[in-house]
Amino acid sequence: MPARHPSHIERSLTQRHEQYRQRLATTSVHAKRLLDSGQLAASQLRERSGRLLAGIGLTGSLLLNSVVGPLAGPVTAQTQALRQDFAVSLKESLAKVTPTQPAKLSSDQAEKIEKVIYEQTSVVAKAKLEGQELNHQVGYIGYEQHLSRFPGDRLELHDEEQVAGIAPGLGAWGYFASSKEAFTETDHRREKYYAVAQVQWLPDFNQNVRFYSNWYKYRKILIVNPANGQAVVTEMGDVGPAKWTGKQFGASPEAMKALKLHLGPRKGLVIFMFIDDPNNQVPLGPLTEPLQLPQA
Repeated sequence: MPARHPSHIERSLTQRHEQYRQRLATTSVHAKRLLDSGQLAASQLRERSGRLLAGIGLTGSLLLNSVVGPLAGPVTAQTQALRQDFAVSLKESLAKVTPTQPAKLSSDQAEKIEKVIYEQTSVVAKAKLEGQELNHQVGYIGYEQHLSRFPGDRLELHDEEQVAGIAPGLGAWGYFASSKEAFTETDHRREKYYAVAQVQWLPDFNQNVRFYSNWYKYRKILIVNPANGQAVVTEMGDVGPAKWTGKQFGASPEAMKALKLHLGPRKGLVIFMFIDDPNNQVPLGPLTEPLQLPQA
């Protein structure tokens, strides 16, 4: 059997890690509370696994250590090089077909960009999906604040980029969960990697508010920074920004960090496309290598 690249192994371990998180959550009330609240991240499993295992009577600490070891430690030089190669290849391929200013893509433009993205990432990105398309697929994106995930949510409970602060109001679809106790890992990642688009400016929005609200809620979006080849998988979590900002899109602090747009002006030109993922197989978060889907 040929050796797999370290980045592929890391991706596989990430998927296994999620499975073990689910097993922990169904085995222990204490573990579920930590996982669902977002207080137990991958990097924390190693240091807290002993207490969790003791509390739930498990003896397989080696299992947890083998899952999170590569994720908790620093990224190897080889993995970093593979990620850099991936980003450079995506950047160079997109440079030939991507407009250099905000645009609603023509059918020909969209087809070329969709083809490049699929060939480079294995993600099925679409400018138009199920008859829906935004007013722009290429546009400027801005750095958004964290959103309140449940009543009583606080900035210090969020994972990273706390410098962003937390928005005073709720996102377009309200809280991600009805309470802290009901807050799940899915909710956690939805807010961590959320996207914003100007759905409110679609031509017939006022006549079809309910339809658009239902269709766009948590719609999966691929955002690519064509200037550096960085990409991130997100879900729609809010609508905006206002036209006067000169931006067409927004993204969570962590998503902007994945795009390397979290410093300086915190703004940049991106490709913003729907992901055709009917079986929900494309995980949220940075896309640093071609997608490895589970075997059928």
